[in-house]
Amino acid sequence: MQVHSHILVPTDGSDLSRSTAERAIALAAALKARLTFFHAKPERRQSFFGGEGGGYVNQVSPEDFESISEKRAQDYLRPLGAAATQAGVEFDVVLGSSGEPYEGIIETAKNKQCDLIIMASHGHRGIKGLILGSQTQKVLTYSTIPVLVYR
Repeated sequence: MQVHSHILVPTDGSDLSRSTAERAIALAAALKARLTFFHAKPERRQSFFGGEGGGYVNQVSPEDFESISEKRAQDYLRPLGAAATQAGVEFDVVLGSSGEPYEGIIETAKNKQCDLIIMASHGHRGIKGLILGSQTQKVLTYSTIPVLVYR
């Protein structure tokens, strides 16, 4: 039986993601494992305004977008860090900001030498597959690291 020593826990702030992280904290405490919480900040997208002479229109400046994304990430991660600390679990935090979230999850798990990924079956984006969310499905498809999915 493999004992896991470093668990990656992606979170998007959804209720299911938070519940999954709480269960991962309990498992890490039982296994005396450490955790890495991962959050993929959204990419700033260009908005197109059509019509004659239309062009790209952005509602939020790049600086404001970054500040809002950073605050939202900290709002998601701060309570998880507090819960891990209370449970006596060592942890760190990684904020991803480019590409698809599943790519950041897999890359972070490899870079941090995690031996397990625990993630929710879906999050803010809802269910995009028959059973699992698209990011979870992609992690399951492309990760060489074991994945535990919480529903």
